[in-house]
Amino acid sequence: MNFQHETVLLEETVAALKIQRSGIYVDATLGGAGHTRLLLSQLSPEGHLYSFDQDEVAISHAREHLHASNLTLVQDNFRHLKNALESYQVSEVDGILYDLGVSSPQFDDTQRGFSYKLEARLDMRMDQTQALSAFEVVNAYPWAELVKIFSRYGEEKYAKPIARAIEKARQVAPIETTTALSELIKSALPQKVLRQKGHPAKKIFQAIRIEVNDELGALAESLEAALELLKPGGRIAVITFHSLEDRLVQKIFKEHARIESPRGIPVATQAPFQLITKKPILPQENELTRNHRAHSAKLRVIEKRKL
Repeated sequence: MNFQHETVLLEETVAALKIQRSGIYVDATLGGAGHTRLLLSQLSPEGHLYSFDQDEVAISHAREHLHASNLTLVQDNFRHLKNALESYQVSEVDGILYDLGVSSPQFDDTQRGFSYKLEARLDMRMDQTQALSAFEVVNAYPWAELVKIFSRYGEEKYAKPIARAIEKARQVAPIETTTALSELIKSALPQKVLRQKGHPAKKIFQAIRIEVNDELGALAESLEAALELLKPGGRIAVITFHSLEDRLVQKIFKEHARIESPRGIPVATQAPFQLITKKPILPQENELTRNHRAHSAKLRVIEKRKL
């Protein structure tokens, strides 16, 4: 499989980690290995990088193209970060990087069923071994559950009529493919929406993908574990691609970068973490021109204070 993928905010994210050449680092989202390559180039042989991906294709591609004695590839969901690292006798690290975008090859491979533009069986599993796929969500979830998912994860204004159209269609025959689902979504939307810029199925496909892979639940668990793993002076850098992820990252980072105290009572101690980015770092104009997938990217960074 051709695994071409242009990494978003590549230089900015690695620079934000303030790499120590002999440090221990984690790329929690290997993908096309763009960040992993750059991280490796900045580590000495004494440093080490652990790169995670639950997608076997990403791991196989990296295994074939990256040959470094100080790189360990881990095929696992990043929600298991802490336990997986413990199995390598790693209890603290100098930095952790997350690139939360679905990699281009996953979208572009018609067999994976992520794209609303390409004909494929409904799938959307990042981990191909798990049971739950988009087919089960679309064909088995009750109407009310579909509405909740479409509203919460897709922020879709027309969640109810879209869920109703799906419920009605699947009573006749299962909804098998991405294009069949895409056409159903279009059929449930008013003309004024169909005339708007952007694909009308985008929000629903995003919502189903998040549900299938429990993306927000996995992210919250992983970030809490990552914060525990950081050495003093260590940093976490996270690239998000939609508002749900970004709000979750902001919330968790802010919770750890402040100390709650009763009103009017001064606090003598500092919070254990500090926000490095008060506002997110955004892609430069040249990157936006070169890579349309960079348009929604936001980079946030937090650091564990030195004792």
